[in-house]
Amino acid sequence: MTPAPTSTQPGLSRSDRLDRLPLTRQHGRLVVGSGIGWALDAMDVGLISFVMAALAVQWQLDDTTLSWIGSIGFVGMAIGASLGGLLADRIGRRQVFAVTLLIYGLATGAAALSWSVAALLVFRFFIGLGLGAELPVAATLVSEFAPAKVRGRIVVLLEAFWAVGWILAALIGYFVIPTSDQGWRWALAIGALPTLYAVVVRLGLPESVRFLERRGRPDEAEAAVRRFEASAGVAPPQTPAAPSRHRPAPVPGPAALWQPAMRVRTACLWLVWFGVNFAYYGAFIWLPSLLVASGLGLVRSFEFTLIITLAQLPGYAVAAVLVEVWGRRPTLSVFLVGSAVSAIIFGTADDTFTLVVGGIALSFFNLGAWGALYAITPEVYPTAFRATGSGWAAGFGRIGSILAPLSVPVLRDGGDNTLVFVVFAAFFGVAAIATWGLPERRGLALDIDAVDTDSVPDDGAARPRQPQ
Repeated sequence: MTPAPTSTQPGLSRSDRLDRLPLTRQHGRLVVGSGIGWALDAMDVGLISFVMAALAVQWQLDDTTLSWIGSIGFVGMAIGASLGGLLADRIGRRQVFAVTLLIYGLATGAAALSWSVAALLVFRFFIGLGLGAELPVAATLVSEFAPAKVRGRIVVLLEAFWAVGWILAALIGYFVIPTSDQGWRWALAIGALPTLYAVVVRLGLPESVRFLERRGRPDEAEAAVRRFEASAGVAPPQTPAAPSRHRPAPVPGPAALWQPAMRVRTACLWLVWFGVNFAYYGAFIWLPSLLVASGLGLVRSFEFTLIITLAQLPGYAVAAVLVEVWGRRPTLSVFLVGSAVSAIIFGTADDTFTLVVGGIALSFFNLGAWGALYAITPEVYPTAFRATGSGWAAGFGRIGSILAPLSVPVLRDGGDNTLVFVVFAAFFGVAAIATWGLPERRGLALDIDAVDTDSVPDDGAARPRQPQ
C-alpha cells in the first residue's frame, strides 16, 4: 500500500500546514456547522421586519414605537459584538459561539410570549446580545482554518448562509404571519431553534489552532491540525512542528486596535462597518413596512420582499468568486457603489416594476458587499486580538443599525422614500471610499508575525504563503 504523502517540509508551523491543505470534508463541516448557526441568526433578524409590519396593524403602533422595536435588538448586538470578541480571544472561539447561540435562541422563544411592547423590547435586546457576539466570532473561527488561497471565498460562502436565513424568514413571514393574529408569535417560536443547535456546535466544531497556540495548548492545536490533515489524506510531518510564533501571552485589550500601525485600518474598518450597517438595516428592516405604505397589501408586500430577498444568493456567489480574482478591496468597493446606485433606483421608483427591480439590485449588491466585508475583517488584525478587532468593528457598526431604523420615520417626514434612500446611498458611498484604507491580503497567510501590542507591523509585514 502506498503511504500517504507527508504534509509539510520540516520546520513549518501548524498555521503553514493548515494553509497548504486542499479543501476537505473537515472544512466543509466547519463551514456548514457555523453557517447553520449563521442562517438561524439571519432568520431571527429577518423575522422582526415582518413582525413589525404585522404589529403595526394588530397593535396599532406608530412609527416611533416600530423604530424602537427594530433598533433595540441592535443595541444588544453592539454590546454583544464588542464583548463577544474580547471573550473569544480569551476563552475560545467555539465556546463563545455556542453560548451566544444559546442566549439568543432562548430569548427568541421568550419573545414569542411577549404580552406588551415593553416585554418585546426587553427580549429583543437579549436576542441582539447573543446575535451580535456570534457573527464576528464565527467568521474569525472559519477564517483561521481556511487555506490562504481560498480563505476569502470560504468566508463569503459562510456569510451566504445569511441569505438562506433571510429567505427562511421571508417564507415564514409570507406563509405563517398572515394566517392569524397569533402568526407573529409562531414565527418567533420557530426562531428559537438555535437553542437546540448550540449543543451541536459545542460538541462538533473544532477550536481554532491559532487560538490554542496563543493560549499555550500545543497538544490540542496539534490534534486539530492532524484532524484536518487526515481528512485530506496527508500524513503529519515526520519531524516535530516548528515552534509556534505565538507563545502564551496576555491577550491585548481594545487599546491595541489604535496603536500607530493599526490606526488607519481600524478607523477605515469601523467606518465601512458603520456605513454598511446603517444603509442595510435602514432599508431591509423597514422594507415590508415601506412596501405596505406604498399602497401594497400586507401579503403582497411580503411576496415582493421574498422575491427581493432571493437576489441575495447570486450576490454572494459573485462576491465569493471576485474576492479571490479581484481581491477583497476592489470587490467590496464595487459592490458598495452598486448598492448606492440601486438604493437611488429603489427610492425614486414610481411604479411597482421599477420598485422590485431596484430592490433586487439592492439585495444583490448589498449582500455581496457584506460577504466581502466579512472576508476582509478577520484579515485586518493579528491572532492575538483578531476576534477583539472583528468584534469591536462589528459593535461600532451596530451603532449605525441602531440609528437607521430610528431615522427612517424622521427622513420620511422630512421628504419621502426618495430622501430615505438617497441618504442610504450616501452612506454606501462613504463606505466604498473607506474600503481603500484597509489592507489587501488576497493569497497571503492570515498570521501577522508580531503580536506585541507596541510593535504590530504594517501591511508590508504580511507573510506570503510558502511555495508548494
